[in-house]
Amino acid sequence: MPFHFDAAEYAARRARATQAVKEAGLDALILFAPESHYWICGYDTFGFAMYQAMVLTAKGDLHLMTRMPDRLQAFQTSVLSEDEIHVWPQYEGSNPAEHLKNLLTDLGVAEGRLGFESDTAGLTDRNGQLTRAALPAAEEHSDLIRALRRVKSPAEIEMHRRAGQLADDAMDAGLAETRAGAFEGDILAAMQGAVFRGGGDYAGNEFILGSGPQALLSRYHSGRRHLEPQDQMTWEWAGAYARYHAAMMRTVIIGKPSDKQRHMHEAGVAALEACEDAIRPGRPMSEVFDAHARTLDDHGLGHARMQACGYGMGAVYNPIWVDFPMFYEGNPLLMQAGQVFFLHMILMDAEAGLAICPGHSVLVTETGVERLSRQPLDLLVR
Repeated sequence: MPFHFDAAEYAARRARATQAVKEAGLDALILFAPESHYWICGYDTFGFAMYQAMVLTAKGDLHLMTRMPDRLQAFQTSVLSEDEIHVWPQYEGSNPAEHLKNLLTDLGVAEGRLGFESDTAGLTDRNGQLTRAALPAAEEHSDLIRALRRVKSPAEIEMHRRAGQLADDAMDAGLAETRAGAFEGDILAAMQGAVFRGGGDYAGNEFILGSGPQALLSRYHSGRRHLEPQDQMTWEWAGAYARYHAAMMRTVIIGKPSDKQRHMHEAGVAALEACEDAIRPGRPMSEVFDAHARTLDDHGLGHARMQACGYGMGAVYNPIWVDFPMFYEGNPLLMQAGQVFFLHMILMDAEAGLAICPGHSVLVTETGVERLSRQPLDLLVR
């Protein structure tokens, strides 16, 4: 504690990343994404909301530049030594990007070819402007580490399986509190509490829970209500263990389900199973979306489906647990064994005022998928 992987795992990741830096023709890569920091050395913090950067050189050297509050955080959560952790001085007029440039000079790479990550919440637009001003020749390389993170090691897969167990536990806890008259806050507390009791973490974004008309919303919103005798409630949540996620989605019917809801549920489950059948290593992600769209359109629900039907899962940070890429029309990216995806069959019929949204996370195997959830896909009625 708090290391989640052994030294050999981190050494292998750094070696892969170093090789990728060399193959990209870079002298150093500047990492701003907290997911990159966590993956390569275990550094775990929300301090990325401020200016911090990690530098990986083509020689394999790894150094962190951060603020004072995160110095001990880095030392205790990562495999970095004290000599590899640098605090930039904070005072009125201090420019952290210039301090980063000084670190690069000390490492002998300031005049070399530099890459950096910009497609991340770890680099705000303002801080990005400071960085580009200090390092005008630096090139955008946001996908270099992200691509390495997509295929999970056996140790990472176990983290995802544990996250899947926590997601299942959260569903059980939520269902135990769900009935006519129940308060949404009690249901949400039970679900989140199950994750914490199981040793899990806060997820990368809020659990989404909405009932009545809000069951058709796919984003978190503030405010709570009590369930009516005839109602509907949509959940989108995730188990998170050591930052690794396994998301799930369901719509629960309170009272008697209508024929329309039964039809939507049948279609959603058929689409989910069709997507699972379409997941094969070496096949483009677009084929999964096509299976989703074709199935729901054949059920007469094309008007209620979304323009994406899932995305990657991984060890991620706020503001969202989405770990790209996504399943959307025409996505040419080839799937690989060892990837983890969240499949969601979101059906939101605005005209009918009804939602049905089955979904769970899967591991890509050499022959297909392994579900990370033990929960059945039955229509949930309370």
